[in-house]
Amino acid sequence: MTGDNTMEGAMRSHLTSVKEHLMTGVSFMIPFVTIGGIFLALGYALSSFLGGPEATKTIFEATGRPDWFLAQIGTAGLTFMVPILGAYIAYAIADRPGLAPGFLLSYIIQQGDILKAAGDVIGLQGGSAGAGYLGALVAGLAAGYVARWLKQRNVPEFIQPMMPVLIIPVLTMLILSPFVIFVLGVPVAIANAGLTSFLRGMQGGQALLVGAILGGMMAVDMGGPVNKVAYVFSVGLITEQIYQPMAAVMIAGMIPPLGLALSNFIAPQKYTAEMYENAKSAVPLGLSFITEGAIPYAAADPLRVIPSAVAGSAIGGAASMALGVTMPAPHGGIFVFLLSDQPAMFLACLLLGTVVTAVIATLLKSDFEETAGSSTTTATATTQAND
Repeated sequence: MTGDNTMEGAMRSHLTSVKEHLMTGVSFMIPFVTIGGIFLALGYALSSFLGGPEATKTIFEATGRPDWFLAQIGTAGLTFMVPILGAYIAYAIADRPGLAPGFLLSYIIQQGDILKAAGDVIGLQGGSAGAGYLGALVAGLAAGYVARWLKQRNVPEFIQPMMPVLIIPVLTMLILSPFVIFVLGVPVAIANAGLTSFLRGMQGGQALLVGAILGGMMAVDMGGPVNKVAYVFSVGLITEQIYQPMAAVMIAGMIPPLGLALSNFIAPQKYTAEMYENAKSAVPLGLSFITEGAIPYAAADPLRVIPSAVAGSAIGGAASMALGVTMPAPHGGIFVFLLSDQPAMFLACLLLGTVVTAVIATLLKSDFEETAGSSTTTATATTQAND
């Protein structure tokens, strides 16, 4: 039993460290996502203003126009966000020696022509889509662990200064390039091509299901790894000009703090006074697409709050996908809703999910829980009676 407990503890420790490495990569990636997405959205908005809705379809052909320049900046940010993800995952594991290999390996497997040629070499045909963020996750982890292993080798003293800037990065690339390109990149690219094709053609029940899954993922851990997987997945599709998942994810991410705050406002007797104060800050956080505003509610009562949030977000995301609502910006919440092709439906789906979460949370919460104020009053009265 002791051995089993030791192994289990080691496994949990390793998984925790992997999670931390992944979250480091995501945190460094987010500014690229924000800059890229906002500039691309501004480009589309300006294009629509200059030439109407049809002009947005030719924005990348309008060389020299202001909207074209904005779109180029946005595309650059969204292009480099995935290599940055892999680079900083490797950096979190191996420090500076892992940074360049993590970036380059993640970048190489986003190049469709390279992966198509690699597929021809090994006899796999599957289009020329890149390996996406999933490929970057694995490439970053592999680069980090290989670079860290090389760092731990004993080498002659005169070689040590060359290790972090020359030997470790070059050897890491030499060791991993065949694996990352042929074993990882090609199959993931084939899967991504199929997924992209499916998302482009989905309708009816398919859209509902995808929207519900993405919406539920945004709410289940409220800013944690599952939330980030759904978010990064949808952001990656913006570069493929598939904007419906981003709308579903943004709506779903806004719903938990807004829905729980609404429940708190309409049934304050079911929440502590501290939660009532939290509701006041949860509203602007939710409107800003910061799902973490719901975490205090989830931490205080996870068995009731998390199912409520997941239900509302899943319904909001499903409705958005079913209606074909789009969102070309990867962040901004309520402040970018006018960039959607259906701003009114964007708000309607947000309202629907918010109300569902509020209603379910209010019904699930027990009829009465002492507020902090009532607890203080009761304690004071008890003290006076004892005196």
